[in-house]
Amino acid sequence: MEKRETVRGIALDENIAKIGILKVPDKPGVAAKLFGALAAESINVDMIVQSVHSTGELADIAFTVDHPDLKKAVQVTEKLAKEFKAQGVISDGEVCKVSLVGIGMVSQPGTAAKMFKILSENDINIQMISTSEIKVSCIIKKALGRQTVQLLHKAFGLED
Repeated sequence: MEKRETVRGIALDENIAKIGILKVPDKPGVAAKLFGALAAESINVDMIVQSVHSTGELADIAFTVDHPDLKKAVQVTEKLAKEFKAQGVISDGEVCKVSLVGIGMVSQPGTAAKMFKILSENDINIQMISTSEIKVSCIIKKALGRQTVQLLHKAFGLED
């Protein structure tokens, strides 16, 4: 049986920003409080990645917001960082999200790996990764967004 490519399109979102809160206590309620405070300010959060430090007592939480909300989101996050006794808050307004879109990607092994290989071969660093049944998204430097879309279009046979 011939393998059908599951990627149907590539999306680019250049209207985002990334925020990270470093070394927050890894305990119930931290994420609820953080994202509740952002929601209370009508700040929409898209991607969220949490990673635990080796001790298991601290975590880093990174997330993306719409670029126009960056300043306000940083203010909210910095206020909570003090309350949580976190190490600090970092932000980057010069990022974009590149996504592969297609039905059934989760059941097609290697789609994400192929995307990551293309980015690696072109020295494009992935800052965050998110996956779902229909999408694989990467946060990368904004300056590389359009080039990345072109590379992925070619790699997945989506050229016009």
